Amino acid sequence: MAASPENAFAAGLFEDLPRKYDRLAEVLSLGQNGSWRRELVRHVARVKPQRILDVATGTAGVAIALAHATHADIVGVDLSEPMLEVGRKRIYDAGLDRRIRLEQSRAEQLPFPDASFDAVTFTYLLRYVADPAATLRELARVLRPAGALAGLDFFVPPNSIWRLSWRLYTRALMPSGGYVLGGRAWWRAGRFLGPNIEDFYRRWPMDRIFEAWREAGILDVEDRVMSLGGGLVMWGRKHHA
Repeated sequence: MAASPENAFAAGLFEDLPRKYDRLAEVLSLGQNGSWRRELVRHVARVKPQRILDVATGTAGVAIALAHATHADIVGVDLSEPMLEVGRKRIYDAGLDRRIRLEQSRAEQLPFPDASFDAVTFTYLLRYVADPAATLRELARVLRPAGALAGLDFFVPPNSIWRLSWRLYTRALMPSGGYVLGGRAWWRAGRFLGPNIEDFYRRWPMDRIFEAWREAGILDVEDRVMSLGGGLVMWGRKHHA
């Protein structure tokens, strides 16, 4: 299957970001990215998985956190080879290269057999695929029955006052801050994110997202809105065969 326009756009957007990605992600999320990741990892670690797939792994931040929180072997996949190269160095430096393996792959067409993993995680993914519902079905395909699926993304604050502050931050402060700290590539990414996040939730409101999880065979789906609405973590378990 060929890469979609959404895939190509995501790959181009992040092509020049890998070297400073993790530090800038913390700064530009006002220090919240780490706490969102910990919440994601917590819901996976409690099922004691032995094999985990981390989709849209980027520079392997979530994969490394999963390795510290579990005894699992982990496979991370991402579209961006530059991101993966940075991730491989981070994994080696952390002494985790025997437990974490990174591969270039599309979330929409994973190169793994059915029911290959005890848990699947994904971060900042569904806004960059052509069909979020089909992508969720593909993630569920490689998940064993009763396995855990958990995802993380940005969100739009539901409170009107916080939403106005969020719009000011994402439209003005985040792009300019990204430019100062990371140059033109981060200015471009920062300028894109706010409108992209709002557009996604207009097209995919929460009831539609929940329905897509259920249609993928994921049960007991729950969510937690974090940081006054800046982040969203969702999790559930695949139905028994």
